[in-house]
Amino acid sequence: MKDLVFIEGLKTQAVIGVYDWEKKILQDLVFDLEMEHDNRIPAATDDLSKTLDYEAISNHIMAFCAERQFELIETLAEHLVSELMGVFKLNAVTLTLRKPGAISAAQSVGVKIHRKSAVTY
Repeated sequence: MKDLVFIEGLKTQAVIGVYDWEKKILQDLVFDLEMEHDNRIPAATDDLSKTLDYEAISNHIMAFCAERQFELIETLAEHLVSELMGVFKLNAVTLTLRKPGAISAAQSVGVKIHRKSAVTY
């Protein structure tokens, strides 16, 4: 299976950074996700409960970022992917996390990680 469900450009804010001033403010984050999911059953049934709910996943990401603080975007990305895989029973996820404005001369900095589950759903 190699069907992909994606969310692009999900914007939220979080307290994130290593510097003291960063730990006192909300900073912009932008997420792109690609999630492996067998889309044959939802396509055949037209049933939302058989597919990945983009809104539920997006809301989960925004709540996750609002409720936690991290110093590194690498740490945030790892913890978030682990949680998403468990909560939404994902076989594999590619997550790109951007932190715009972190470097004034760059549009954005970030990380891109890909993780596969040990369990197949």
